[in-house]
Amino acid sequence: MRTATRVSALLGALTLAACVPPSPEPTLVPSPSPTPSPTQAQPEAAPPQVVSPSFDNWMDAPQTPGDWTYVAEAGETLAVFGTGNTTDTVDLILRCDPGSRRIGIARSGQASRQVEMLIRTETQDRRLTASPSASSRPLIVAELAASDPLLDAMAFSKGRFAVEVAGVQPIFVPAWPEVTRVVEDCRN
Repeated sequence: MRTATRVSALLGALTLAACVPPSPEPTLVPSPSPTPSPTQAQPEAAPPQVVSPSFDNWMDAPQTPGDWTYVAEAGETLAVFGTGNTTDTVDLILRCDPGSRRIGIARSGQASRQVEMLIRTETQDRRLTASPSASSRPLIVAELAASDPLLDAMAFSKGRFAVEVAGVQPIFVPAWPEVTRVVEDCRN
């Protein structure tokens, strides 16, 4: 009898369920598409940003493009670094004045007054006071005695040295024999 009671309760539940009509399918209402008004400005794409890479160690920065050239002229010798032989392609000049036994370090760039020039080598960093040159080409120049140990540090730095001047892009140049030759010219 218990089975009959169960079957009868199940049949009653099924009958009740059959009496409830199915719920209607929801109707989708289309949303209005936005139309830009004539006064509404369309957003412009942001200009591309140029990001200069930064380096934790200056020796990791890529070498500045260019090569060294040794030039012997009457009363001076030069080590000239740049991408060409014209004044607008030269980035750095080391100049020996044998008469005074002084070496000028000239970085291309403009300054209206004295500025700081930072020389970085593998073994030492040194801040020098540099002045704008009176030449026709914009140069910023610092001078050292030919016996200054900073020149040896530049010549024998581990593959390169850096020259940084306030307001001018830093350069990272190789320590090639032309640098040593100009230093030796002023010491002999």
